[in-house]
Amino acid sequence: MASKPIVVEAGSHLVRNICVYCGSAQGADVVYEAAARQLGQAMAKASIGLVYGGGAHGLMGAIAGSVLASGGRVTGIIPNFLVGREGPMPGLQECVVVDSLPERKRLMFERADAFVALPGGIGTLEELTEQLTWGQLERHTKPVVLADIAGFWQPLLRLFAHMRELRFIQSPFEVRYLVAEKIEDILPMIETAAAKATLLGTRKETVDPRL
Repeated sequence: MASKPIVVEAGSHLVRNICVYCGSAQGADVVYEAAARQLGQAMAKASIGLVYGGGAHGLMGAIAGSVLASGGRVTGIIPNFLVGREGPMPGLQECVVVDSLPERKRLMFERADAFVALPGGIGTLEELTEQLTWGQLERHTKPVVLADIAGFWQPLLRLFAHMRELRFIQSPFEVRYLVAEKIEDILPMIETAAAKATLLGTRKETVDPRL
């Protein structure tokens, strides 16, 4: 079945770059890689740059390769200890080598206007939950989307519901995220959320603890 086209409002400057968290492995289901490639094509078509962990393997390599093959721009940010272990993706317009994982995550945050979590492992989960925590504590209002491909994130969503039921997540410190079951819904969701934050005057783009 052919995928529906992804439509992003022409001339929008709210979202220039999206940070995508995803696995350095392909996973057990081919639908994950297909989703990563579809998202990469959509981002390139919408002139939205990719910020990611810099790797050449798994879903990371799939989405970066897809953006590049579609004429888009990619920024990879990789710690120096992973350069020899994973190898950076060839052909990146920008490859930033940093000294540590915290530096990598901070730079990825600073370079991105929104975040998407594709399927992945513990590293993907850690990166995602950090952004959710920063958002919960009102350090930023950048959109965070869980790409729930084939129900991948359902166990995590059930855990969040469990935390709410037991009152470990309460208003006003709600965990703010969007859930997209289809890749074609992701970019419109992000654009709508970014526009709403700007319209309401609530847009915050810093994790500086002093602000």
